[in-house]
Amino acid sequence: MSLRKLEQALQRTLPTACIVPTALPDCATITLGLINSDFPTGPLPSDVMRDVLAQPAYWSFCWGSGLALARFLLAEPPWVAGKTVVDLGSGSGIVAIAAAMAGASRVLACDTDPDARLASRINAALNGVEIDVSEMPTAPVDILLMADVLYDKQNLPLLAIAQKHAREVLVADSRVKDLPDTSYREIARIDAVTYPNLGEFDEFGTAHVFHWRRA
Repeated sequence: MSLRKLEQALQRTLPTACIVPTALPDCATITLGLINSDFPTGPLPSDVMRDVLAQPAYWSFCWGSGLALARFLLAEPPWVAGKTVVDLGSGSGIVAIAAAMAGASRVLACDTDPDARLASRINAALNGVEIDVSEMPTAPVDILLMADVLYDKQNLPLLAIAQKHAREVLVADSRVKDLPDTSYREIARIDAVTYPNLGEFDEFGTAHVFHWRRA
């Protein structure tokens, strides 16, 4: 599948942007089709801004917590090796791809954005791994992964939903340092920023990784 399809999806909201195959910092085994790093960061025309707000192309970035969780899985494959895995809120597909590379028996990338599902599928092919893609999980799995999905407090119910779909859950987030559900235990902190770099505040440069396991 061609990166050109991703570029066409991106240009529906950002007409001057392009998709560039990008090797990730400190995770060079994975290449993603991402928005060009030299895209202007200044104010956008009002009509473009309106379209961006209506349909933000979050999938065109590799968000810092996703990069951190990908590094975590590649460094410690037993978390997913031989297991069925769901990546909930997959975006670019970075975490799903890392899980497949780390030896998962089956990976399902889930996202409500059809363009994100396309990005996950195309980026997986770009990296030579096979994943399935769906809007939502359809069956219980061994482990569910979530990265950068708790930026909106309205998404916090996903913590409980995740527990219904998996025996274990890993959550990585740089914007949430403590989870309201105390059954999740912090197991790691990993420095990582969004790529291309958004000029994020230093306080968002560290992803907190939380683990939950069914008793």
